[in-house]
Amino acid sequence: MPGTITEFPSNGDVCRGYLAKSAFGKGPGIIVIQEWWGLVEHIKQVADRLAIAGFTALAPDLYHGKTTKSPDEAGKLFMALNIDRAAEDLRGAIQYLLSSDATTGKKVGTVGFCMGGQLSLYAACSNAAVGACVNYYGIHPNVHPEIASLEAPVLGFFAEKDGFVTPEVVRRLEAQLTDAGKRAEFHIYPGVGHAFCNDTRTDVYNKTFADQSWNRMLQFFQQHLSSV
Repeated sequence: MPGTITEFPSNGDVCRGYLAKSAFGKGPGIIVIQEWWGLVEHIKQVADRLAIAGFTALAPDLYHGKTTKSPDEAGKLFMALNIDRAAEDLRGAIQYLLSSDATTGKKVGTVGFCMGGQLSLYAACSNAAVGACVNYYGIHPNVHPEIASLEAPVLGFFAEKDGFVTPEVVRRLEAQLTDAGKRAEFHIYPGVGHAFCNDTRTDVYNKTFADQSWNRMLQFFQQHLSSV
């Protein structure tokens, strides 16, 4: 069953999002965070797939109604993102999801792609209500997670041929996390590029690694959220 558009409070304002409730009636909550294209169908489908797997997923609209298929326009929206507003929208989304009758547990998971991957880590570092964080090839030059505040374990998926998030960048981030005593498990998939998990982009999509990372993510969320 596909999800629906919903609204939730965000620091005295309102934010919209796409809510997909667990196919089992209720389940652990997952915040799904968009790529630089906006809250497009691909992100909604991620939420739907998580719902089929038993989670209740909410994808907040961090661009507040704007989406694009143009890389140039996406880059402009990406750089114009109000980080403080995005942080409040994510906080509001987490609180809304935890208050839903379709959500179990006292903590949620976060997963984001590209821009959303970095925001997934940012949300986990700034909110103790995040119990598990997944980062798919995350990048944003203006988003700086406070690693010292991180309590949740982190699972990261990256690409060997990524010109935005190179293996060197990934290894530095992994070292930063582990040196700070944080729990982190990173995978760099060989021979693929940025956005390899986006099945709407045939130029970069890799089904083998997309499926493999997806299954690892489900196990990760089940392990860390089922008992909280």
